[in-house]
Amino acid sequence: MGSWVLPECGLRPLPRIYPRPSTGLPPTTANAIKIRPFAVPKAHIFGPSFKVSKWYGYRNWRLNVSAPLRVASTGEDEKERKRINGMEDDGEFNPGAPPPFRLADIRAAIPKHCWVKDPWRSMSYVVRDVAVVFGLAAAAAYLNNWLVWPLYWFAQGTMFWALFVLGHDCGHGSFSNNPTLNSVMGHLLHSSILVPYHGWRISHRTHHQNHGHVENDESWHPLSEKIYKSLDNVTLLLRFTLPFPLLAYPVYLWGRSPGKKGSHFHPDSDLFVPNERKDIITSTACWVAMVALLGYFSVAMGPVQLLKLYGIPYWIFVMWLDLVTYLHHHGHEDKLPWYRGKEWSYLRGGLTTLDRDYGWINNIHHDIGTHVIHHLFPQIPHYHLIEATEAAKPVLGKYYREPKKSGPLPLHLLGVLIRSMKRDHYVSDEGDVVYYQTDPQPHGSKKSD
Repeated sequence: MGSWVLPECGLRPLPRIYPRPSTGLPPTTANAIKIRPFAVPKAHIFGPSFKVSKWYGYRNWRLNVSAPLRVASTGEDEKERKRINGMEDDGEFNPGAPPPFRLADIRAAIPKHCWVKDPWRSMSYVVRDVAVVFGLAAAAAYLNNWLVWPLYWFAQGTMFWALFVLGHDCGHGSFSNNPTLNSVMGHLLHSSILVPYHGWRISHRTHHQNHGHVENDESWHPLSEKIYKSLDNVTLLLRFTLPFPLLAYPVYLWGRSPGKKGSHFHPDSDLFVPNERKDIITSTACWVAMVALLGYFSVAMGPVQLLKLYGIPYWIFVMWLDLVTYLHHHGHEDKLPWYRGKEWSYLRGGLTTLDRDYGWINNIHHDIGTHVIHHLFPQIPHYHLIEATEAAKPVLGKYYREPKKSGPLPLHLLGVLIRSMKRDHYVSDEGDVVYYQTDPQPHGSKKSD
């Protein structure tokens, strides 16, 4: 698993990755497939530095999908094909079943130009967003009207979120092919909204590298039943009662999620390896510099004015970040699987992510709602994600879940969030394919020992 690398993200083996499952192909079968007279896609190569080798195969899977071994198929073959495709004997789709396609099949369906990164185009989005941010602040300060301030807070908080998404592209290397440009812009964009760029980038890399894994995922991963039942009532209240979960991001930066330790600011955190120490020190220093700058503005313009211009929009941004991050992995009307052990693979984990429609906000926050393809191929620039998703849909089939169309504002997602908070509490401590379970009294009093 440690044999693949994503540009800029610096993927490397994690200390707690489970052993790779076998491909299920004997050498003679593999050789037979290699000498087939028709072209076989390069299933394991993703550019010069991204390889996924052997670790997402499953028994009887690749034999049935890489190429037909005979023209005629028997009823037994059809039954097996349906089972592997996630269709049970009763015709119901099973999202936890191994898909009948490979990561390479999805990649092959995406037009080549979708992989091209244009730094000038990326910079144009930065210029646009920064101009809007300063324009909104100048207009609000000039008008200084309490009818205007709430509109400003929502608009500016949304723009802070847009800046975060551009810095997010820098972290993935989809902003440009220039690592220095990515790092500089990432630090400027993220430090301005109090995000430690490298600390976040590395933990977000872990999230992508282990998406859909119960223990190894990093962002809004499910609590195991054991950890869930060990939490005190206050922690449960804060995690599952709105609006508290939407204010979790700063807490996560300092202390991560329940059951995990470490800080995004400390170079010796469990999140990082020794050769990342300088990166973390650099990003933390930039974060401290931004805090100092805000302190200066507090003295220069007064703390109340700073709160109105920056403080409240910052918390709106935090709410956007937590809302979007959570709903891209939770809240579907059908229960979606989480994996452990040999059942987990990069492909299967990525297929549990969800696209969301945000109405007018789609363009403002750079189409981050097209999340499935982004999770599988984070190198694709955000301005190609919609086209790449449309091209991949025929391959994904029922493993892609069409998002519900939004009105101008995605108010429908608040209902989705509330329902998920009421039902998605924990997963079983046992089993390699698990689903969220519901505690009928999530905030009830716990028995004292």
